Amino acid sequence: MRLKDKSALITGAAQGLGAAIARRFAEEGARVLICDVNAEAGEATVATIEAAGGAAAFQRLDVTDEASWIAAIKAAVERFGRLDVLVNNAGINIREPIEEMKAENFDTMLGVNVKGPFLGIKHAIPVLREGGGGSIINMSSICGLVGHKYTTEAYTITKGALSLMTKTVGVRYAKDNIRCNSIHPSTVDTPLVQVLFQDPQKKAERLGEVPLGRLATDRDVANAALYLASDEAAFLNGVALPVDGGLTAY
Repeated sequence: MRLKDKSALITGAAQGLGAAIARRFAEEGARVLICDVNAEAGEATVATIEAAGGAAAFQRLDVTDEASWIAAIKAAVERFGRLDVLVNNAGINIREPIEEMKAENFDTMLGVNVKGPFLGIKHAIPVLREGGGGSIINMSSICGLVGHKYTTEAYTITKGALSLMTKTVGVRYAKDNIRCNSIHPSTVDTPLVQVLFQDPQKKAERLGEVPLGRLATDRDVANAALYLASDEAAFLNGVALPVDGGLTAY
């Protein structure tokens, strides 16, 4: 198993992409701490993983709150004995263009998308260092690599910040055998996107920009996270990995 004996903390893991990553990690032997503000959905994800023979636990985590992070990191160590992988997956998108965006909404997005990973990395580094190193994975977006005409400015700003946070952490803490990489998906096929695709124009826009001609699946993204978490990626550090069907290759 590719993550045997490893312990992972994943944010925003109660459902959606985070849950898919958690399930994939557990399939490969990782012990997974499901972190989210949604306790009911988080416990359901734990139950799904355990029913499949995996090891998981739930911890409530508000990524914008430092005390909540301190408690979550402590819970991972107490539950699993160590921490090897941090996946900063939690993120939000308030879809208001820059001319219409309320300042408080921008602050909210910065809090979840930038401050959250910042705090997680801050408190994970000492634990990873003590354990001999580890892998930090930040969930960015194609919008952290390029300007995207179908995405509002605030989201791009936050994901761009996360992309460079990844690189600077990777450079500074490589000496401690801590790798930090980011994943940059294009549009992922989710129930929310299927609602969006009820508009034929929006569906044509999103599919038309991907050379492979389809959306990313949550499994596509989870497999990329699995690779970066594993020892197979031991020499990958500071990498911005697109999972986009070639979209950013234009």
